[in-house]
Amino acid sequence: MPLSPLLARFSGVRIAVVGDVMIDHHVIGQVGRISDEAPVPVLLVQSERRSLGGAANVAANIAALGGRATLIGLVGDDPAAAQIVQMLDERSAVEPRLSVAKDRPTVAKTRYLGGHQQIVRVDREHAAPAPAYIEDDIIAEIEEAAAGCALFVASDYGKGVLTDRVLAALFAVAKRAAKPVIVDPKRMAFADYRGASVITPNRKELAQAVRMRTETDAEAERAAAAAIAESGAAILLTRSEKGMTLYRAAQPPIHLAAEAREVFDVSGAGDTVVAGLALGLAGGLTDEQAMRIANAAAGVAVGKLGAAIVTREELSDALKGHAAPTAPAAIPAPLEDALRLRAQWRAEGQIVGFTNGCFDLLHAGHVALIRQAADACDRLIVALNADSSVRKLKGPTRPVQTLDARAAVMSALRGVDLVLAFDDDTPLALIETLAPDVLIKGADYSEAEIVGADIVKAKGGRIVLADLTAGQSTSALVEKAKR
Repeated sequence: MPLSPLLARFSGVRIAVVGDVMIDHHVIGQVGRISDEAPVPVLLVQSERRSLGGAANVAANIAALGGRATLIGLVGDDPAAAQIVQMLDERSAVEPRLSVAKDRPTVAKTRYLGGHQQIVRVDREHAAPAPAYIEDDIIAEIEEAAAGCALFVASDYGKGVLTDRVLAALFAVAKRAAKPVIVDPKRMAFADYRGASVITPNRKELAQAVRMRTETDAEAERAAAAAIAESGAAILLTRSEKGMTLYRAAQPPIHLAAEAREVFDVSGAGDTVVAGLALGLAGGLTDEQAMRIANAAAGVAVGKLGAAIVTREELSDALKGHAAPTAPAAIPAPLEDALRLRAQWRAEGQIVGFTNGCFDLLHAGHVALIRQAADACDRLIVALNADSSVRKLKGPTRPVQTLDARAAVMSALRGVDLVLAFDDDTPLALIETLAPDVLIKGADYSEAEIVGADIVKAKGGRIVLADLTAGQSTSALVEKAKR
């Protein structure tokens, strides 16, 4: 099943996020010279922006993706805390349950950027373990949140919220309530997270925790096995340009390549991964489906500045791959290019749909069919009858538009990933060769009448009958034009 329609399952799902709340501050400008006072660049400030960070960024991403979040954490009694509260007030889907410590500052990270280049980062924090009265407050909030949430996230940035006592209480409460816990780790010993369902380290965090290398696939697999033995949890390892891999006890690893996007800023991408994974698992998706959603969300996040928030619409577009630069330059595409792309999409686990027709004088009915076809899959192939094939079916005066013109218009429609052509009366040979996962035709056909339906179903695929738009017909448009 394609993943983009599954995002609807996120609506109303509540996740309890426990951890280090912080604010990210970006100061952006241009560097034109070196200071006379010291060998440092002089930054001419042009703009500033503040965004939620840490556990607050996880909660904000959950809300932007359509879920609801209870945010449990710690802030100081200072302007940074007031800014966090104001930003959370703007997100009705986030319920803040923040304890206030008057003797420590709200965690804040200020990054100074000259253009796209980070010059320096300044941190304001007091990372000692939270005092007992704050632990009491946080544990009470965890206990209260358990009944209403589908899953817990522990967002550990090592800033003092997730103490030994708080972690122990979190895992005990989650176990009693039968609620999974996802941990974004910072501790050096993953045994401290025993009780978690999934731990999401990056390569450096995993290497430090188990004191093993993680650069190659074999090294990463050995390190993950050690982490599983230590923690009892599955390991979702984020591997930068190598994508991410899910390791589970006694099961083969699942690997996903990184989403091919220009990387602008990786800060906060891990928060987005956790938010997507949490909503996917809480929404009843399989481990692999939730992982693919998290991977796609991370691909969007790294293209933004700071601890980015990814919306459901952005994630849906990323899952459907509308902006992916993989389509061949030629339109319609040669069969060899189509085979290459089909193999690539299969390797990525994407659901490939197929529909066909003359599509002469594209009208609203055609657009509605393409929209429904695109919603039924991750990648959509549209096969057009060649001009000779159209003449056989429609008569010597058709097509009105040449194949090249029809292909150019079709390829411009949102949701169409690949346009092909065929000379035969039917696309049977293309369907046999490309083996689509979904075959889409208009509801004026019965399943028994659809060419290739038996082939697709025999390989585990499915047939989709798209609703028709009344009063739409190319032949009627042609006749009307003659009057």
